Amino acid sequence: MVDTNQGRRLVILGTGGTIAGRAAQAGDNVGYVAGQVGVADLVAAVPALAGMPLAVEQVAQIDSKDMGLPVWQALAARLQVHLDDCQVSAVIVTHGTDTLEETAFVLQRLLQPTKPVVLTCAMRPASALVPDGPQNLADALAVVRQGEAGVVVVCAGEVHGALEVAKVHTYRLDAFDSGDAGPLACVEEGEVRRFRSRGASVASHDPAPLARFLAADALPRVELVTSHADADGSLVRALMAPGAARPLRGIVVAGTGNGTVHQALTDALNAAQAQGVRVVLATRCARGRVVPHAGLPFAHSAGLSPVKARLALALDLLME
Repeated sequence: MVDTNQGRRLVILGTGGTIAGRAAQAGDNVGYVAGQVGVADLVAAVPALAGMPLAVEQVAQIDSKDMGLPVWQALAARLQVHLDDCQVSAVIVTHGTDTLEETAFVLQRLLQPTKPVVLTCAMRPASALVPDGPQNLADALAVVRQGEAGVVVVCAGEVHGALEVAKVHTYRLDAFDSGDAGPLACVEEGEVRRFRSRGASVASHDPAPLARFLAADALPRVELVTSHADADGSLVRALMAPGAARPLRGIVVAGTGNGTVHQALTDALNAAQAQGVRVVLATRCARGRVVPHAGLPFAHSAGLSPVKARLALALDLLME
């Protein structure tokens, strides 16, 4: 393996999550409290990181189920500072698994980094008999040493792109998947074996979207609804009711199959769209995408999952 970052500083940012979790008993892999162990202690448990030129920073200490704009803003701001530092080669972020795919998407969309940014995690807490966090951190180090730009997720020996990655299992260590595209690479004993390219790299970065994101008090309100058997439009009508603290700006609907939507729900969504609410169509299927065709009732999500489509629409509305 060629270490393209030799002699330059690596930054590791902590945000909490299961990787930093503790349980009362070592055999308990589910009854833990996330975000209890500092990122400096997590780093100290990884022999591969010993003696390296490191900067370690605790940006947040939360359960990632509670991730939201304030933590994203703090994380994006610190990332940009480190990415702008010519002495920094790459950044690793420790994160909870529950919303990892959303954070990866937001960071890639806003920062479009020209250096490696690797998010890693754990499915077992730090107090487990056999925690997976230390190996994931070691694998993240192997990936940043490759020097490839952009945001990726490293978990259970696999490397996933920020646009495709999704959490697909509640318990297994290999909880992440990249759908039809598959992982970008795997890590085997510190060596990265690549399966496919992540696509064209970004030549330049526009700082305006990040500045607007960092200045925002809240993201535009975009709600997520799901089409299903026996659906109706009552939820959409409730979302449209006057008196809400923040006006509804968008709805992402997770349709059945290739973006099909129950007719009663379609009627309510059309009424919302007529009142200026943006409607975007994704699919609730775990694999595949909404294949564009003339009969689609709404604009499609360009292959993004429902949760990422919600964020994409919110960011688009923020930039208007």
